[in-house]
Amino acid sequence: MCAAVIGGMERLRRQYVEAARQRGVSLQVFNGKENNVARRMSGCDLALIFTNKVSHKARDEAIRFCKTNDIPYRLVHGCGISTLTKCLDES
Repeated sequence: MCAAVIGGMERLRRQYVEAARQRGVSLQVFNGKENNVARRMSGCDLALIFTNKVSHKARDEAIRFCKTNDIPYRLVHGCGISTLTKCLDES
């Protein structure tokens, strides 16, 4: 399974990827400031959007992409490692 994280803290990028890898998930991390986030999300099976650490434009673009391509997504206010692992375990 491949998941995408939009938002979150840049300093936790490595820990996000490691926590996902331990659960058998390939993870793409976008800090929400990149251009064309949706284009880079292709191939993902799940999107986790950390709403407290993402721009409104990136959030809206990611949600629109998910709805258009029937990709499940979750809007989560927290952005810690425990939040990520809880979301991955529930999916």
